[in-house]
Amino acid sequence: MNDSTRYNRQIILTEIGDTGQQKLSKAKVLIIGAGGLGAAILPYLAAAGVGEIGIVDHDVIEISNLHRQVIYKTSSIGKHKAEEAKAMITELNPLVKVNAITEKLSAKNAISLFEKYDIIVDATDNISIKYLINDACTVTDKPMVYGSVFRFQGQVSVFNYKNGPTYRCLYPDENNQSASCIDAGVIGISVGIIGMLQANEVIKMILEIGEVLSGKILVYNILNNDQQKYDFEKNVNSVMNKEVFQEKYIIAENQVEEISAEEILNEINENEVLFLDVRNPDELPKISFKNRIQIPLMNLENEIEKLDKNQEIYVFCQSGIRSKMAVELLQKHQFENVKSIVGGALAMKQLTEKIEL
Repeated sequence: MNDSTRYNRQIILTEIGDTGQQKLSKAKVLIIGAGGLGAAILPYLAAAGVGEIGIVDHDVIEISNLHRQVIYKTSSIGKHKAEEAKAMITELNPLVKVNAITEKLSAKNAISLFEKYDIIVDATDNISIKYLINDACTVTDKPMVYGSVFRFQGQVSVFNYKNGPTYRCLYPDENNQSASCIDAGVIGISVGIIGMLQANEVIKMILEIGEVLSGKILVYNILNNDQQKYDFEKNVNSVMNKEVFQEKYIIAENQVEEISAEEILNEINENEVLFLDVRNPDELPKISFKNRIQIPLMNLENEIEKLDKNQEIYVFCQSGIRSKMAVELLQKHQFENVKSIVGGALAMKQLTEKIEL
């Protein structure tokens, strides 16, 4: 079976044709996240004939993923998502080159990764990572296809397209943390719809057809099928260059001292130690150490007087990203005895199950 037979139904579209199919075959697209959104995006890009697809995801498949991450099988539980997604794509369309990257996206690898691709797709559910993706896209001059789902509502937009508005133009407050699907819940149909809308934006950009969602955000509600588009403008102050990126992420990251959840085991009941929870009040799992105080990251600077600079402070969030930001903030206010707990509350949950608090 030749290429023209495989792609015949889309080649006959006058907006695509042989020329458009060649554009697809030469395109390189990087997908950050092989979860619910990625599971909807990946098959359609591969089936359409996108020439090279990179998949970045360090996570493994859990049984709770399967209701929405429909490219995986029960037999795949415990295996790397990126590797299993690669196997699925290869089976679907062996003409596509697939790069499975089983490392976590970070400031240290984002720039070098993004430089190898034409379009970057955000298929994550982590606010801090979305800012990292946006900033790395700005530095490397790559468009970012954004997708987000909260309960029954989703959002889609394209940032940094032909020097257009960025994620920071729409959401300038980096400390505004929303709940992930772990805390808020999600139905598989929501991520399926939003993921396919993201794939649609990728295809339009490659083919240079239609109207790309640049400077616009599409909001879709699956319960009542309401769909609205809102315009937003570019803020020139939100643009980031490589030097600012290095200062914000690389240098700051190297200055943040971390401690593992296992290391704090013997200090849980020490009065000299304070555990600072910078999550929002509704986030799970609950951590109820007797010497714990909760100040959401967005409120930390305004409530910093509640903390004692002479006390040893261990900061935690859900997974260890916001806690680093909190440590940086405290260090700017001359707090010296501050450490971020690696893995956050999720890593600490096992400790609370073993210890009577």
